[in-house]
Amino acid sequence: MFQALDGVELILHAGDVGGRSVLDELRVIAPIRAVFGNTDAPDDPHLAASLDFEAAGRSIHVSHGHEVGSPTPARLLARYPADIIVYGHTHKPLIERSGSRIVINPGAAGPRRFNLEPSVARLTIDGGSAEAEIVFLSRRL
Repeated sequence: MFQALDGVELILHAGDVGGRSVLDELRVIAPIRAVFGNTDAPDDPHLAASLDFEAAGRSIHVSHGHEVGSPTPARLLARYPADIIVYGHTHKPLIERSGSRIVINPGAAGPRRFNLEPSVARLTIDGGSAEAEIVFLSRRL
């Protein structure tokens, strides 16, 4: 995890955090902004329902995705006007573009579940252009 996130300026966590200790560990790497997922307590003061902010001239929305039922890029793009949408819930890593907009699901970095390889995503915004990549953690060990 530390190697995969080395050098990042901000960590966005899309929910199903797994406890305060996870946030504390991530905070060692970089500042963190996190939303609650369907397995987290919605009244946790360290977790927001959603995040909407701008970074390097691009609007970003972060939510768990469960608020749209079964999240898909199409459903999220229809609901949120942000340039970049980050979500979790399915734990399936995904990067999908729609014109200049991008939808990212980093997957899940915790213990392997649902027969999915643990992963994170790295988002780079440079000159108004956004690029993302999935980093599979077991390949980096």
